[in-house]
Amino acid sequence: MGIIKLKSRVGIRCVSSVCGKKEHDGPLGALFTEFCEDDTFGMETFERAEAEMMRRCFAQALEKGRLGVSDIDAVFAGDLMDQCTASSYGLLQYDIPYFGLFGACSTMAEALTLSALTVDGGYFRRAAAASCSHNATAERQFRSPVEYGGQRTPTAQWTVTGAGCAVIERGDLPVFITEVLPGISVDRGVTDAANMGAAMAPAAADTLVRYFRQSDTPPDGFDVILTGDLGEEGHSLARELAALEGLELGENFLDCGMLIYSKDQDVHSGGSGCGCSALGLAAYLFERFMKREIKSALLIGTGALMSPMALAQGRSIPGIAHLLRLDRDPLV
Repeated sequence: MGIIKLKSRVGIRCVSSVCGKKEHDGPLGALFTEFCEDDTFGMETFERAEAEMMRRCFAQALEKGRLGVSDIDAVFAGDLMDQCTASSYGLLQYDIPYFGLFGACSTMAEALTLSALTVDGGYFRRAAAASCSHNATAERQFRSPVEYGGQRTPTAQWTVTGAGCAVIERGDLPVFITEVLPGISVDRGVTDAANMGAAMAPAAADTLVRYFRQSDTPPDGFDVILTGDLGEEGHSLARELAALEGLELGENFLDCGMLIYSKDQDVHSGGSGCGCSALGLAAYLFERFMKREIKSALLIGTGALMSPMALAQGRSIPGIAHLLRLDRDPLV
């Protein structure tokens, strides 16, 4: 699979973001659209809270874009809960075609890719891409409920409580999606669910190496190369793996999981979850484009394609990494 160059001026009209208190207390906190002090969002369970977070995020994207429900032709969305229930229930009230996606923590990049390709192809006028995760729901599903107070290893990451939404259309826009490179599943035998960075790093390196072998722009030609949620462990491994293939990633190589939290927030290796790259896109990349601080960037959504059943059976964890090129000026 080679780089797909979009044929028309397709990009991001607006973004919205909703997060929990821990995320709001981090370095990007002031840039999020909304946050909740107790992570419940007024709901009686954390699972319902995650669905409500998705609903609020989508509603705010419509409001920020001055759009109505009839202006969105399709929604591509997903999360970490079984059968993407947070997205399904959160978007239930909207009379819009819905495509439920599971790409693990790469879901936002997957949703952006599919939104951009379908709008570029003329199948939809406008599409929304969204994803969310909640720390308490992810811990209950993949590890143990947070109430148990289990100890976390140094390589463990903190699932982000957050949701992000982007509206994709054609026209004169603040950010254009100019190229995409879909990821390929890569499995290097990692079985430790507390070290997802190691599971995702080979896929991130694979996608970046494939991209730069085909691209006319070298790594230092981008202001930012931003992975989704490798965390400190995975970020370091991805850099090393890319270097073994002759690709040197410089100081512009960053990670959403390392940007959302500060060192004193005790998240160990950094952030993860479907909400991680969604918040990174909305509160970091898009904001920097809007402030005209950057002209060109790569977003690489990384995901660990595991399930509780696969982990219980001792299966290894495949990784995936989808890439999008974002530009302030269109290439077409």
